[in-house]
Amino acid sequence: MPIAILALTIAAYAIGTTEFVIVGLLPTVATDLNVTLPLAGLIVSVYALGVTFGAPVLTALTGRIERKPLLIGLMALFIVGNAAAALSPSYEPLLVARVISAFAHGVFFSVGSTIAADLVPEDRRASAIAMMFMGLTVAIVTGVPLGTWIGQTFGWRATFWAVTGLGVVALVAIAALLPNTLSKAPPAKLIDQVRVLGSGRLLIVFAMTALGYGGTFVAFTFLAPILQDITGFSESAVSLILVLYGIAIAIGNIAGGKIANRDPVKALIGLFLAQAAVLVLFTFAAPSPVLTLVTLAALGFLSFANVPGLQLYVVQLAKQHRPGAVDVASALNIAAFNLGIAVGAWLGGVIVASPLGLGMTPVIGALLVAAALLLTLLSGALDRRTGAAYQTA
Repeated sequence: MPIAILALTIAAYAIGTTEFVIVGLLPTVATDLNVTLPLAGLIVSVYALGVTFGAPVLTALTGRIERKPLLIGLMALFIVGNAAAALSPSYEPLLVARVISAFAHGVFFSVGSTIAADLVPEDRRASAIAMMFMGLTVAIVTGVPLGTWIGQTFGWRATFWAVTGLGVVALVAIAALLPNTLSKAPPAKLIDQVRVLGSGRLLIVFAMTALGYGGTFVAFTFLAPILQDITGFSESAVSLILVLYGIAIAIGNIAGGKIANRDPVKALIGLFLAQAAVLVLFTFAAPSPVLTLVTLAALGFLSFANVPGLQLYVVQLAKQHRPGAVDVASALNIAAFNLGIAVGAWLGGVIVASPLGLGMTPVIGALLVAAALLLTLLSGALDRRTGAAYQTA
């Protein structure tokens, strides 16, 4: 692999850390800023919404900018957003700072994937993209627990300063390692995205993605308070548990790709069914430390195991229904993942503030995943009907 890929991996690591580290710090942030847990949970939602709606618009608007200056500018924006978060004196400026960081996130992964693919021969493009996204996976395993520990030990602002430092390292690496001449794809037009959204079949899969992936975030957003208030773990133990969760996520992501290779619909049906069941089980396991650890390992595995199948299924359907906009459909599915995070985190906050309370967030998440399961069954039935129609014709 060219060393330039390393620069993209470092940037992906920084971005992945800042997206998910707030989950382990919600109780700390809520206490320091004197806000409720549901309000603190919106910090997760606004970031995800910034990625969801900022990425497609900004990717289209920046399509004519040369790739290397664009990436340097994105990392500069990332640094500004995280420094502003560290300096936020109150809740509202922190929300604004998170949106700024989210704008950098969405465009980076959209542009970075194409750059990574162009840096290697055609037969190694998938590996190059996987190498870049490895930064995101490693961030979940190491960056999030480490950032959580830093925030609990030195204050949550210290975590954002640490992430700001990662952003500086990534910016320097991009400036030093990325070649100045990078090929530039034709600018993605917003009208192409609108056309994809006009496909009913693809909308079903986007909904599957948002509900199936976002269902876990109803509970995951409030994982730290669940572990502390219901299970009884100490604050310092939370960062260690996040390491376990992150390792399970990494294993699930790899295994999910292998499971979904042949038949993504069949794989997703099984994964969503297991995911919903484990979320329900988590509700009853939460008071027991041992059962909680076992359940969280299973939940971490399942929550990311559906990602490859969902992405593969979107590409397959886009080739049938919108063959001229496969890349756009793939990018919009990434937006659907983040929309799921936003909705899941917001709904979790609503449940925490309601009489149902913190302990019921996994059950509500299971209902969202169950809805994704029903949509998957519907989409599979439509696939069979379409296949039968082709055979008849």
